[in-house]
Amino acid sequence: MEAQADQTWVVVSDPVPAGATILGKGLSRILKCLQQVKKRKGFVWPAFEERSFEAFRAYYEYVPKGKWTVEYTVRLNQSGIFQLPATRAEALYFPEMFGEIPNKVMEVIK
Repeated sequence: MEAQADQTWVVVSDPVPAGATILGKGLSRILKCLQQVKKRKGFVWPAFEERSFEAFRAYYEYVPKGKWTVEYTVRLNQSGIFQLPATRAEALYFPEMFGEIPNKVMEVIK
């Protein structure tokens, strides 16, 4: 992501394929790959993360001007070809301030 100016209360909504599971809270204790300590770096940390069946959403209290990344882990549970909606970043209290990036077609093979 790249913010063109400092902004408060920003949400990033990234869609996930049907049948996928966003890993993190709860399930992280089960998987060894998630037991490694994740290091947070930089100045952009989410105030809240939402994991739903349709998307991963991260809410940020403050985002400074510049580049930053959003990372999370997804488990793909079924094969298929998935066309996802665009990933969207938006200022919560200024919805006219937003950015979208299209997602490529995703193919999951058994």
